[in-house]
Amino acid sequence: MAEPLLLVDRRAGVAWVRMNRPPLNLMVPELIRSLHDTFDGLARDAETRLAVLTATGSVFSAGMDVRMMKDLTVMSAKALIATLHEAIRAVHEAPFPVIAMLNGDCLGAGLELVMACDLRTASDGARLGLPEIKVGVPAVIEAAILPSLVGPGRAAELTLTGEMISAAQALEWGLLNRVAPADRLEVVTRDLADRILQYAPTAVRLQKELIARWRQTDPRSAVEYGINAFSTCFATDEPREAMTAFLEKRKPRFQR
Repeated sequence: MAEPLLLVDRRAGVAWVRMNRPPLNLMVPELIRSLHDTFDGLARDAETRLAVLTATGSVFSAGMDVRMMKDLTVMSAKALIATLHEAIRAVHEAPFPVIAMLNGDCLGAGLELVMACDLRTASDGARLGLPEIKVGVPAVIEAAILPSLVGPGRAAELTLTGEMISAAQALEWGLLNRVAPADRLEVVTRDLADRILQYAPTAVRLQKELIARWRQTDPRSAVEYGINAFSTCFATDEPREAMTAFLEKRKPRFQR
């Protein structure tokens, strides 16, 4: 029996989601549907407080399978890319923070998926790139997020040349949050997750929602969303507990 294309391991409120198509973890319709369905299900699970998205093997993802794409028609190409966008949107709009943990190279559609995550860690040997231009198509859908992450000039360079950059350069550009040796990557990622998990669950979920809205709306509307989010926190006892703990110089004790 074939192994699942996506593996989910739940650990103390964290869903570790692992793409499982080594050696390259190429994006194909079956994996794309699994991504969508998995994150759609996790979004309805109140016990999920954070997700880490990674992959099996030494490559995070080499992007879409070119063998599958070369015979697409206008209609089938549009259907495929729309399906991929819906899967990535399920990750982007998850009601909890998502950390992408790049165990190796991350290219094309894989990088578009990663850019839709909230935080990104990578092994120091990983390379990142959007090489679509090399196979006759532009970088699309969530590549639209790239200018806000690295600036318009760098985004233009990555998409127009199709060249890869190192993890160190991606960190310098703001595309990554942490870089670590491969044997330390999970520890570094877990530490980043733990720093988030110590805070009030409702506040973290509301902050995640605001981060997504900041990308999608004008500043005035974003401020209004923020006002509503701030007041919504006080429907729970979490602010009182967090503030009391702060004043008493102790760790807060939240209801799980």
